[in-house]
Amino acid sequence: MTDRQSRPETHYDVVVAGGGAGGVGAALGAAQAGARVLLVEKYGFLGGAATSSNVLAYCGFFQQGAEPIKAVGGVADLVLDELKALGLDCEPFSSPTTLNWIILLEPEAVKLALDRVLHRHSVDVLLHARVAAATRTADQIEAITIAAMDGRRRVIAEAFVDATGDANLALVAGLPCRTGNDMGHLQAVTGPIRVGGRNKSIPIDRSAIITAFETYNETGAYPSARPDGGIYTEVPRTGDMWWMMYDHALTDLSSESFTEAEQASRAAGYEYVEVLRKHVSGFEDAYLLQTGPQIGIRESRHPPARYELTKEDLLTGRQRSDGVARAAWPIEDHAVPGKPVYESIGGEGFADIPLDCLRAKGIDNLYYAGRTIGADAAAYASIRVMGTAFATGEAAGRAAAN
Repeated sequence: MTDRQSRPETHYDVVVAGGGAGGVGAALGAAQAGARVLLVEKYGFLGGAATSSNVLAYCGFFQQGAEPIKAVGGVADLVLDELKALGLDCEPFSSPTTLNWIILLEPEAVKLALDRVLHRHSVDVLLHARVAAATRTADQIEAITIAAMDGRRRVIAEAFVDATGDANLALVAGLPCRTGNDMGHLQAVTGPIRVGGRNKSIPIDRSAIITAFETYNETGAYPSARPDGGIYTEVPRTGDMWWMMYDHALTDLSSESFTEAEQASRAAGYEYVEVLRKHVSGFEDAYLLQTGPQIGIRESRHPPARYELTKEDLLTGRQRSDGVARAAWPIEDHAVPGKPVYESIGGEGFADIPLDCLRAKGIDNLYYAGRTIGADAAAYASIRVMGTAFATGEAAGRAAAN
C-alpha cells in the first residue's frame, strides 16, 4: 500500500456528510459555533439539487401569501449575499404556476458562492468523496471511513451530521431506515431541463405548449403527466427556459430503477424540446442545453429520529419552545407523477421544527439535516425543500458543535 493510500487518521469536531443546502447549513452553523469542520461531498461541486439536478429555485425561504414573509435566515443569508455579489438578485419570485414564493438560481453561481462562503468560514471541504463505513460503539459513532479519489481514509470526530439526503451515513452506521412512506411508496422523481436558443423577444406561450402536448401524449414515447404545460421560468442572467415537465415513478431504490429513470429523463428532454421547436412560437431554434448530472430525487430513505414532525404539526402551524427552524413551504406531495397535491401550512403560516427531529434515535452524536430529518410522510413533503434544509442544517451543525 502506498503512502497516498494509507493516510493517517484526521480529527475534527464535526464531520458533515453531504454538500447540499442542509450540509452547507450544517457546516456553517458548526463553524460559527467554533468547531473545526469537515464537509464531505460525492460530487465535484456543492449545492445539492440546485447544482446536481437542475432544480434552479430555492423553495421554503418564504411563507405562502400575497406578500413574501421570510421564514429562513441565519447562515442561509450568507449564501444569498454571495449570490448577489455574483449578479443574482435573489429577490422573492412568485411562481406563476403555484404562486409560491421562490428564489431563482443559476447553478454555476451557486457552486462558486458555496465554495467562497465555506472557505471564508475555514470549513475543510473534501469533494469527490463519500462515507463508506462507520465505526461505532453502542450509542456513538467514533469514526468514519471516507472513500476518496486517492483511496480510503479514517476520520475521527466528536459529532457527525447526515445531510446526504439519502441517509447514507445513518445507513452505514447501522440504523434501520424506512423507504418512502409508511407503505414503502416513493414520491416521483422529476427531470428538470434547461432549454437554450429560444427567441427571448417572444413570451413563452403556455396555451401552445398545452396544445402541443395534447397531441404528443397520444403517440409520444414519454407522455407528460403535466397537462398544464409544467413549471417553467427564465434562468437568471441567461434567459434560458427552465422547465419541469417530465416525471417518473420510482418503484424502489435499486440501481436498475435509477438507471431507467435517468435514461428515460434524458430521452424525454430531447423529445420535449423537439415538440417546442415544431409547435411553439419562439422555439424554432431551441435546443436542449442541460439536464442535471442526476435526476431530481424527492425521496429515498428515512432514518429514525427522536421525533417525527407530523402533518398535524404543519396544518395547525404548531409553534413550540424547542423549535430550531421553521417549516413554511406547503405540503407538496408527488405521490402521483406529474400531479402534485398542495396543502398550506396553518396557523401563522409556519410550523416550528424541534431539535429532536434533527437527533438520531439510537446514536447520541449523530444529527440530521435537510431531507433526512424526522418527519411523517405528509410533513416530509414540506420539509424536504432547500430553503428549509439550510435552516435545519444550521441548527444541526450548532447542536453538533456543542
